Amino acid sequence: MSDETNRITRLEEMLAYQAKTIEELSDQLAEQWKIVEQMRTKLDRLTERFLSLEEQSLEAPGITRPPHY
Repeated sequence: MSDETNRITRLEEMLAYQAKTIEELSDQLAEQWKIVEQMRTKLDRLTERFLSLEEQSLEAPGITRPPHY
């Protein structure tokens, strides 16, 4: 093989390796994005629950007369 053929072969190998790496990284990114979306949904639900509980705790009981009056 000539040097030019070897060079082209190495470039093709590198290109194939990089394409495989990009595909793997893309798959990992998609999986991580799913996890981020799930965590965002959970955080939204927890925030709503926290705010609801906070509102309930701020409600003062009504002023009533003691039973001996």
